[in-house]
Amino acid sequence: MRVATQPAAPTSYRGRLAPSPTGYLHLGHARTFWTAQQRAHANKGSLVLRNEDLDPSRSKTEFASAMLADLRWFGFQWSEGPDCGGPFSPYNQSERGHLYLTAFNQLRAGGFLYPCTCTRKDILSALTAPHGGDEEPIYPGTCRSNQESQIHNQKFSWRFRVPDGEAVKFTDTHLGPQQFIAGKDFGDFIVQRHDGIAAYQLAVVVDDAAMQITEVVRGSDLLLSTARQLLLYRALGLTPPAFHHCPLMRDDSGVRLAKRHDALSLRTLRDQGLSPEQLRAGW
Repeated sequence: MRVATQPAAPTSYRGRLAPSPTGYLHLGHARTFWTAQQRAHANKGSLVLRNEDLDPSRSKTEFASAMLADLRWFGFQWSEGPDCGGPFSPYNQSERGHLYLTAFNQLRAGGFLYPCTCTRKDILSALTAPHGGDEEPIYPGTCRSNQESQIHNQKFSWRFRVPDGEAVKFTDTHLGPQQFIAGKDFGDFIVQRHDGIAAYQLAVVVDDAAMQITEVVRGSDLLLSTARQLLLYRALGLTPPAFHHCPLMRDDSGVRLAKRHDALSLRTLRDQGLSPEQLRAGW
């Protein structure tokens, strides 16, 4: 399969749920996923479940099993997925590495990538301003002139070279017009890790295109990721889907929910005797 070959345009709406089995799903996941399901129903379309178990060091079988059970308990229904198959199987990212490699090789042949030997510590020490928050620091371009032939016995990843100064624009179906400046709001980003595993940005683009997803519904913390991914869609000759970014759910202290918030995991809330209807009523 050649990734750059654009599949025939889908004739109906196709949405997706794309959880990672790195912990128990919490109420924030459920609210965003519920929006995805509602939008699929409203558009008389289909919903795809994809298990994003790409990282072998963090993905656990027990979390994958719990994910399916918790989603079903909450009232989610999907027509394609790792449990029921479908025309774009497999639906586990850990089984789709050949597709990511094809896309990686295309990007590399097109001159979009370069090898990077920097560690996170190297990047942070090279920054002129302090970095905080969950968003990755803007890469300072230390390895931009690297050639693979120059790197001997060193671990390296592959980065996508962003077009510095270019405005990446899109209209979000929930938040409206968005614009991010490459090289200022985000920098060169990793598409393949030093262990040969595809990074999130590349895998998501390849999968959403291959599965003919027409709209991606996800949290607003991924707006910058959308800008990065739009550059990958263009470099691979693929048509991007529409994007709908939802507000994040936060705890009583104003901190956005994460998988470490076990008190608000769907599993804990169910054990407390709460029903999905009660939880949705609180939204």
